Order: sequence, then C-alpha cells, then structure tokens
Amino acid sequence: MAARPVARMVRRLLGPGTRSCSSGGPVSQPRPGEPSQPATEVLSRRRQFLREHAAPFSAFLTDRFGRRHSYLRISLTEKCNLRCQYCMPEEGVSLTPKADLLTTEEILTLARLFVKEGVDKIRLTGGEPLIRPDVVDIVARLHRLEGLRTIGVTTNGINLARLLPQLQKAGLSAINVSLDTLVPAKFEFIVRRKGFHKVMEGIHKAIELGYSPVKVNCVVMRGLNEDELLDFVALTKGLPLDVRFIEYMPFDGNKWNFKKMVSYKEMLDTIQQQWPDLEKLPEEESSTAKAFRIPGFQGQVSFITSMSEHFCGTCNRLRITADGNLKVCLFGNSEVSLRDHLRAGASEEELLAIIGAAVGRKKQQHAGMFNISQMKNRPMILIDLLLTLQGSPPASPSVFSWAPLRVQGLRPRMSFSNPTAALWKGSRVPQAAAVAQQWWGSGCPQRHHSSCVHSDTDSKCLSSGSLPASDQLTHVDSEGRAAMVDVGRKPDTERVAVASALVLLGPVAFELVRQNQLKKGDALMVAQLAGIQAAKLTSQLIPLCHQVALSHVQVQLELDSTRHAVAIQATCRARGPTGVEMEALTSASVAALSLYDMCKAVSRDIVVREVKLISKTGGQRGDFHRA
Repeated sequence: MAARPVARMVRRLLGPGTRSCSSGGPVSQPRPGEPSQPATEVLSRRRQFLREHAAPFSAFLTDRFGRRHSYLRISLTEKCNLRCQYCMPEEGVSLTPKADLLTTEEILTLARLFVKEGVDKIRLTGGEPLIRPDVVDIVARLHRLEGLRTIGVTTNGINLARLLPQLQKAGLSAINVSLDTLVPAKFEFIVRRKGFHKVMEGIHKAIELGYSPVKVNCVVMRGLNEDELLDFVALTKGLPLDVRFIEYMPFDGNKWNFKKMVSYKEMLDTIQQQWPDLEKLPEEESSTAKAFRIPGFQGQVSFITSMSEHFCGTCNRLRITADGNLKVCLFGNSEVSLRDHLRAGASEEELLAIIGAAVGRKKQQHAGMFNISQMKNRPMILIDLLLTLQGSPPASPSVFSWAPLRVQGLRPRMSFSNPTAALWKGSRVPQAAAVAQQWWGSGCPQRHHSSCVHSDTDSKCLSSGSLPASDQLTHVDSEGRAAMVDVGRKPDTERVAVASALVLLGPVAFELVRQNQLKKGDALMVAQLAGIQAAKLTSQLIPLCHQVALSHVQVQLELDSTRHAVAIQATCRARGPTGVEMEALTSASVAALSLYDMCKAVSRDIVVREVKLISKTGGQRGDFHRA
C-alpha cells in the first residue's frame, strides 16, 4: 500500500525544536535547560497523531467479514526454559532445525511488510522470547518502523528483571507475564522447573519501571489452581496489575479435559461472592478480555473466554510462527509458509498476495471447545508461549479426517459452566437441548465449525437366530413375520455410514436462518443437536434396528444461497456386528424435520427432499458409495 505522505509532510513542516518519531508523529525535543516531558505524555501525543493521520487500511489484511488485522504476533523461538504442563507435552517437543527458523533479518522483513500494510501492534512470543540472544536488538529495530505504535512481549518472566531495563530503552511498551500460581512449590509442579521468585522479581521490576498495567496471565485449571483465584485478585488491590484469568485450552500433548476447565462464569461467581461490588469495565472493540475492577483497587482483573464465549467476531490478530508460518487463527491448523516464499525470492507484491489469500480464507469463528479438543494442532509451545491468548479466531480447522461444518455468517450463543444442563444456561436453545445434553455427555453446539464425537457405553441388544441369505428380506422370518436379525455370530468390524438430506427453505426463511434471526432461536444448532440425538435413539424409533454403541456422530449443515436451502450430512461410526446406515439416515431426516419445525412459522412452503444414503463401509456385503 502507499506510504504515509502525511508523515513526510509533517517532518518538513516541523521546526528545529521538534523531531519525528518512527511513526511520523511529532515528539518534542527539550530545549537546553528545560525538563523533559514525561514518557506517558509523549506516548499519548504520538498515539493521538497516529489516530488523526492514519492511512487507509490494507485490503490484504482485511478478511471477508470486515475484520482488520492490525495486530501481529511473532514467535522468536520454539525454545523455552520452562516446561509448563498446559503448554508443552511432558516428553518435550521436536524442535525445528535452526536453518528452518526465521532469521533476524527475515523477521524484520516480514514485520516491516505487515506494518506498512497497517499493523500497528506487534507482540513478541515464543517459546520464551527473552531467551533469544538478540531480542533487545529486534525490539530496537522494530521500534524504528514507521506506523508501529505498540511493541509487546509475552514472557514467562524468568529473564525479565535482568533484561527489562534494556528492553524498555529499546522501545518495549507492553508486558504480559505468565504466572499460574502464587505458591512456589506448586509453581515448580506446574512448570516442572524452579524460578518462582525470579518471575515475581520481574513483575515488580516492570512496575518499578512504570509499566501500567503489567498483565499477568493465569491459566485456571480445576484441581490445580482454581483455589487461588481470590489470592490473585487481592494482588490488584495495591499493584497496577491486570490479572487475566484464562480458560484452560486444548493443544497437542497437554491432555486437555473438559473437566479441568473452569469457565469464566464460574470464576466470576467465585470472585463476586468475595467482592460483590465488582464492576464491569468498558471493552475496546478488538479486546479479547472481559475486564472488571473492584472499587478502590489499583489494578483490575480480566477473563479470556476462548473456550466458553469466543471473541472471534472482533479478532484482529495474526501469528507468525518461529519457522515462518502464518496462522490466521490460534485454534486452526491451517498454515502458510512465508519463509519458503521469502527464501524463494518472492517480491513484496507476491508476499502480499499470499498473505491476503490466507487472511481471506479465515473463518468467521473457531470451532467449539469439544471440537477444538479433537483437532490436530501444534502444541502451544510451537505456536506462541502460553497466553498468547490475546485473541484468536479462525483458520480452517479439520478434525482428523472429518470435515468441519461450513456455515457462514452465524454465531453461537453458548455460555458454558458445567458439564451437563448448565452448559446451556443463558442460551435460547429449547429445553430439549439440555435434556439431550444429558444423553450425549458432550454436545457440540457450534455453528461455524462442527464435529461432535461421542462415546457410548450402552450394550447391544441382540437376538438369536441364523443369518439369512443375501437375496432374502432380512427382517422377516420364514413365515413372513417381522423379526429382528440375529447378528450374534457376525464379527465386529468398523462401520461408517454417511447420509444426507436437503431442506429447501425459500428466500425469507433462508435469510432469517442465515442471519440467526428466527424468534424460536438458533435453527441450525437445534437441527444439529436433533440429528445427533436421533442417531443415538434410532433403535427406539425404528422397531427392528439393533441398539448400536456409536463411537462418533457428526452432523454438518451447509447453507446453499443459490437454492435457499440447507444441505445436511450425517456421519455415524461404530464398531460392531451391524451397520449404522439407519442411524445416519435417521440423523439426517430428523435434523431436516427439526429445521422445518424451526422455520414453519415463517413459511409452510418448505420442502424436505433427497434423503439418501451416501456411503457405507464395513460389513460382509461390502462397501457402498453413491455415484
């Protein structure tokens, strides 16, 4: 994009008593004998100037949902001097060969390109960024980039006290420190290393040097540190801290379990019992945290609700991994190698085209918590050092070989708190959904990406008898009476079936569904839940079907704007002596009927058609795939 001509004009017009800062904003130089201006006042003037003279934002960094990505996170290294349990597998990770990591010049080249296109905030992450030998030089060189307002770092704090004076002089303007416990012995257990007192020293050094607030990231894990919530909050009484409680998130190797996650609302309830006057603070448009303050306290507390209440709609963040891959979503496994193109001699225009294409593919929101826990993704240590969770929405996640749900323009309204009916508290989902949740054990109420995995331990109900010949009807006996097939002698095999249905809604109902404006609530989500429930209850609906212990149920809904329709695809999987075709067909059919029911008040001219089996695998009669 074009360089900022305003900055050059201001430099020409400024008098001898002023100079231009790296962003083009005027910064006064003190005359001999005059006291220097406070740094906060200089920074305030600089930001004000940038707001008033901002260049048009880059189309390459704007996605199809209108989100402007002005915040870039750059991982400086994959290495870390701690071994946090939620961040790195206990056995460690395979590090990328040094030759495949970005060099300092490559980091600065990419940073310069992103800043030129409109990025005004860069955060340095890792691994642990402060173990990189040239981190101070990198900060200093970033500080000279025209248009860059904020340079932050997310660190575990071990080296912070030692390096911070140099980093501040180089231009570091924001600090996040990861600290999950205030108990030294527990600290060693969580991070598998010593160093608690060094981290505390680093936090106090940051306060001493004038950083306000100093953000403290605390990942809350049930059974480990949720009992310290009030102790962390108490820190904000006399210190300018922003203690940020982060919901425990799944990444490869951290053994994520839903039961370990303490939701935002549960944490908030605990704190409000001790401090009922806790007050909500206004949020910036692209904020990832819900901020609160206790009257009279110097600092504040925040909640990062990536799992229970995503903030994808306002996400403005992109990530570059240490090996040079661009990630448009922390929870997505889609990556584009900028390093390879850079080393192949790609021009600036070619790099921008690659970046623009990746940003353009960014999804509207990431998958739900149950879906994310099944996704193949890097361990957190290879994305950025733990929270890092400054925000994150969506690349295109895939759940192993199962395709994600693709529904555009829709948002979930979930508020998770405990594993059963309370999971649905606050949503407008009918009461049946809460009942259904108790059947499934783990629901999947996401609209944008969806894949639901369920383990069912119910036993199979099998009758006795002999297997009929393949050219006979299987559900009648020799005298023509209805009978359940005996599958007791058949071997257990892996069975998968896929069925589909199409619901033609018409333009009015379709638009209401697409915008999620139906008075009855979220039609796509309810249809998805109904389809999953139906698959599990097939043997109760179809008289001669065997009860099957399903290991996986997935219901996908895709909006088809050309036909004003919703395409439904249901996939069922089980290991056993009988197939799951009927489960898949029942799932697709009931999902379609549920969608009809949700929309019938708007239009009676809704057509359900093309209910059919797409494929089946496993079983003695061979596989089937519809042409």
